[in-house]
This record gives sequence, C-alpha cells and structure tokens, in this order.
Amino acid sequence: MHARTRSVRFLSAAAVALAGSAALSACGNSAPAPGTAAPAFSEVAGVQVRKDAGLYDSLPDAVRSSGTVRVATDVPYAPFEMFVKEGESRLTGLDYDLGQALGAKLGVKFAFTPQKFDGLIPAIQAGKYDVAISAITDTKERRQVVDFVDYSQSGSGLLVAEGNPAGITTLDDLCGHPVGVQAATNQADLLKAHQARCTELGRKPVDVQTFPKDSDAQLALRAGKVVADVLTKPAAGWTAKTAEDGKAFDSVEDPAAQGGYQASPNGIAVSKKLPQLTDAIQKALQQLIDDGTLTRICDKYGVASIAVKEATKNAGAQ
Repeated sequence: MHARTRSVRFLSAAAVALAGSAALSACGNSAPAPGTAAPAFSEVAGVQVRKDAGLYDSLPDAVRSSGTVRVATDVPYAPFEMFVKEGESRLTGLDYDLGQALGAKLGVKFAFTPQKFDGLIPAIQAGKYDVAISAITDTKERRQVVDFVDYSQSGSGLLVAEGNPAGITTLDDLCGHPVGVQAATNQADLLKAHQARCTELGRKPVDVQTFPKDSDAQLALRAGKVVADVLTKPAAGWTAKTAEDGKAFDSVEDPAAQGGYQASPNGIAVSKKLPQLTDAIQKALQQLIDDGTLTRICDKYGVASIAVKEATKNAGAQ
C-alpha cells in the first residue's frame, strides 16, 4: 500500500521544511516551443541519459510533432514531487527526475504541470494531459481508465533514531516496544494487524502511540519516547536522508520487505488513447532500469530500495 491511497496521504514536517532547502539539482519545467526536440542527452541524478532514436520514432505523431509529453503531478509530496523553493514554480523530486530521464531517453520534453491529486486521472481522460507521474498506486479501479507503467514498489517503512539504539530490524522487533504512528493511516492499521503476530511469537504486543501528525511521532522518536515511527517507506527514507543533514534518523532496511511492508506498485498513468506512448515509456523505463539510472534516481532521495527490477504494465494486484 502506498501514500497515494488517501488515508495515508501525508508527509513529515521535516520533509516539508527541507524540501525547499535540500541541495537537489532541478531543471526548469516549462514546456518547450512546439516542434522543439530534447537535446541528445541530459544529466539526471549524475547520469547521462541519451536519446534512443528507435524509441523516438515509435512515439505517437502528436508527441513527436509537439516535442512534448504533457505531465500532470500533485505538488508537494516529498520525496516524489517538490518545489525547489517555496513560492517558485520550479520542480524537483524523484518523479520529476524520472520524467526528465524518460524525456531524454525518448528525445522529447516531459513538461510537468501541478494538478490536484484527485484531478490527475480525470484530466488525462479529458485530454488535458498525456500522463500523470505522481506516486500513483496502480489499482484495478484506476486501470479501467488509464494504463500504468510501474516504476516503484512502496509500502510502510520504519524510521528509527540515528544509530538505531533499540536494534529494530523488522516489524517483529516492534513487539513489546512503544512505537509511534500517525492516527487513521494504513500504517496504524498495519500495527494493529501485527499484534496477532506478536502473540504468535510469545511477545508482548506493540505499545502503539498514535499522533495527529507524523511530525509529532518524529518528535516522540527524537525524545526517546518511542523506538520507531511507522510511516510510508519513501517518507522514511527521505526524512532519514534530510533531517539535520541525515544525522537525526535512520531508515530500517528489511531485506524481506525492500519496498516496505505491504508494498504495492506505483506507476506512470498514461492515457488509454495513447498505447504507443505507453509502450515507448515502458521500453525507455526498462533501459533506465538496466543501466542503473532508476536506482540512482531513487537513491538520490534516500529510497533506492523502492526501484523495480522490471518495467511492468498494469501489474497492480488491487
């Protein structure tokens, strides 16, 4: 499950505060003039991404003639999409960088425009945008009206104090300990469901401490009142990377749940009227996976483990 299921659509105060000040490279996000092609290569997350002429030739005529893929995104939602500076329109973030890499590979511009999350897919259906890249969970309901090219797997993660003093390595290690979580989230439900597992292990239940906001749970973690904060895996990775320059928290990496607990695929939503574009994006993404670019982009934002190993289409199980 992922943050773009509405009950868990939140991000930490630390992530909000640091989104503008983090040292992240970003390009302008204005659309190019019609007919203007992207350069032969672009540098994204320290990687030079080069145009694939064959993929460019496979794009829909309208995309090639305009030189632009129109992208809708919901900003801010760290670490996926953020404004470079508060009050400015320039964008940065994992999804934005991925869009720039895909554009470089396909030889066109991916022009991002902010749009409210619940309006992303309707705007594609209305023909206002070609795609939406905004940490969208690939679900059966959404697949009825758009196609997805899946690029990450993410679920719930564990944030612990720097150095992980309590030695938390898995969900099972939370049994018998006070643990922070934002109220009324999928993460709170995850802890509730895990109590039976603690009983099976012969351990005390998790002492679940709920907070109105995840930032409150982080304060409790800083104060040593809880041993961990359960939040989305991307938010955990980003907070660990950015809070106090990475010196406040660590993100737990459980080998058995690399994308997070109860992870589900997140995808690029593409108009069903543009099957050629879906195919081209899928092939371009696979090249970015094969050469390590996708992992580099995810790692830049502290969440290398959510990168998929294969560019799948409509792979969500929900």
